[in-house]
Amino acid sequence: PAGAAAAPLPEEDCMKLNPSFVGIALSSLLAIDLWASKRLGVCAGEGSAWGSARPLMKVIEVSGHGIPWLLGTFYGLCQSDSSAAREVLLNLLFALLLDLVMVAVVKGLVRRPRPTHNKMDMFVTISVDKYSFPSGHATRAALVCRFVLRHLVLAVPLRVLVVLWALIVSISRVMLGRHNMTDVLFGLLLGYALYGVVEHCWLSPASAPALFALW
Repeated sequence: PAGAAAAPLPEEDCMKLNPSFVGIALSSLLAIDLWASKRLGVCAGEGSAWGSARPLMKVIEVSGHGIPWLLGTFYGLCQSDSSAAREVLLNLLFALLLDLVMVAVVKGLVRRPRPTHNKMDMFVTISVDKYSFPSGHATRAALVCRFVLRHLVLAVPLRVLVVLWALIVSISRVMLGRHNMTDVLFGLLLGYALYGVVEHCWLSPASAPALFALW
């Protein structure tokens, strides 16, 4: 009827004149992340500022890829004649498989697209690799770094090189345009945490005799 009060608009059709502080902060951080990641993508293409270094960055990319690590660990496990070495390698294999599963699950849930300046020329990808969050290379680098430093006896220079490798692999993800900075930072945190899971679930002849019977 005439004069009746108009029905209120659905909430999604209303202009939010007073957005929350948290919403503003998150939007600002996201904008900064995208802007800085694009500026740091200096090897994203041959015509980029550091385009000549792109082949080197892609070699570093392969060094942090899951397939070489899985194949190398499995080969070492098959060739090892030491029970102590087999225990360490079996747990490294478990860590690498856990890393692949967790990264795939998070990518599938978040579904953040790759940066727009990324070239999809990555080495051996699967379906979830079209998503960006988190960086699987960064996760793997942090996990392997902690594992190696904890379970291998290395001289100080080699320990430093392991840490530098993890940092360089992580930084290269942004430089190649594969990931935004937050993808890499979360990946490092996830990899650090996954190592704790591996230690908690450490496989040994006492806890997993069936697995060790295979080797």
